[in-house]
Amino acid sequence: MYFNQLKLGMTIDIAPAVIEKDKMLDFAFTYDNIPLHTDEEYAKNTHFGKLIAPGVMSFMSVWAKYLEVDFFGEELLAGKSTKIEWIKPVFAEDVLTGKATITKLTKRNDKNGLVEVTIEAFNQDGELVLTDVTEAIVKIKQ
Repeated sequence: MYFNQLKLGMTIDIAPAVIEKDKMLDFAFTYDNIPLHTDEEYAKNTHFGKLIAPGVMSFMSVWAKYLEVDFFGEELLAGKSTKIEWIKPVFAEDVLTGKATITKLTKRNDKNGLVEVTIEAFNQDGELVLTDVTEAIVKIKQ
């Protein structure tokens, strides 16, 4: 969608993303190699009681599902920023679902505008586990 077709408060549902243990461990060993994500014995002795998924991996799992239905399509010019907040831990085999909402629209010039999309992701128990606020630059329909 073009910038001038978007409306504040527009929402889309994000399909479920399963946090598969083998993918979680592969990601952790490659990008976030700390014992809380990779060492089951260590994790058992933390207040979590077991391994937790790396936060970036949890977000990217939801983000990949968002991209299947994203607001912008070919009208996206570029991403500008993202801010992730991790609220609750995510564990192997959790199923994350979400909702994306247009939360701010700022016209930059006659060719593009800045769109803020807020994503909320929930686990299978309905608990909010993370939020993300992403800004994107989107074409204006001429």
